[in-house]
Amino acid sequence: MNVKPLGALSRRQALLLSAGTAASLALPAAMAQGPSGAYPDRPVKIVVPFAPGAGTDAMARLVAQKLGEVLNATFVVDNRAGASGAIGTQFVAQSPADGYTLLLVASPFTTVAASLPSANYDPLRHFTPVGMIASGPLVWAANTKLPASTMKELVSLARQKPGALNYGSAGAGGVNHLVLELLKARTGTFITHIPYRGVAPATMDMIGGQIHLVTGTIPALLPFIKNGSVKPLAVTSAKRSSALPDVPSMAEAGLPGIDVVNYFALMAPTGTPPAIVNTLNAAINKVVAMPEVVTRFKADAVEAAPGSPALLGHFIEADYRAWRNVVKTQNLQIE
Repeated sequence: MNVKPLGALSRRQALLLSAGTAASLALPAAMAQGPSGAYPDRPVKIVVPFAPGAGTDAMARLVAQKLGEVLNATFVVDNRAGASGAIGTQFVAQSPADGYTLLLVASPFTTVAASLPSANYDPLRHFTPVGMIASGPLVWAANTKLPASTMKELVSLARQKPGALNYGSAGAGGVNHLVLELLKARTGTFITHIPYRGVAPATMDMIGGQIHLVTGTIPALLPFIKNGSVKPLAVTSAKRSSALPDVPSMAEAGLPGIDVVNYFALMAPTGTPPAIVNTLNAAINKVVAMPEVVTRFKADAVEAAPGSPALLGHFIEADYRAWRNVVKTQNLQIE
């Protein structure tokens, strides 16, 4: 997330740097050594801290298959859901730093750590960045009867009627919640937050008129946008999405400096040997350049985001510190 008014560091540069930078830093795969020889010499576990069927799970299964092809090895997905992703994340943080247990992360990796004291992990101290995979914005959507069709009109309406508008999120402390708090902090408005157990039930209530607003991934909301059940106001990023070419970015919507994306990346326990990290990073950069993977990313409304471990580290640090700033600015107390 890039939120200049709240003092965040820039992330867009990291996402746009080429795969060539990472390739120049990566060591040949043959140089990596596991405990008993060349890495990987046994199955590698990719932990997904959410239940099967979620977007993170689908991304992990795609990446596991393709990493297996590139490295001629077996990568298996292990779902360890619970506590907004904290259970699986803690499991990886406490696993041996040998390259055989990895974590597939998305935006909750930083938002939950920033907002929930009970998360009990530090994304900066407990993990070694391996590589970014892809990223894409959320989209602001509204009930069709809401008398606001742009973000400027939404902000104006929220200022006229403090607390009268309500917004459904996928749960307290997630990116869907914090993007609302970011908007409120930036605009000085008050919109009532209503947490749900997922974006899908919140969307259904928005269509039914029980709530006014949600944000969600583009694939989750696109069918309802296309059939006219909801109206899109803006994507949450600094640039437009090719999946919604007619929907303005935050800058175009009158809110420059806000750049929020959902991301997918691989992390390893702190202390994982650099040679293993670089082997995995080089393989990830090959995977995200595969034509069939690019096609899959397009269908999921995300873009490949190749880069080095160091660039991912800068990204994670900026994202985490920016969300902590939002939590502090809004004085959020989430348990």
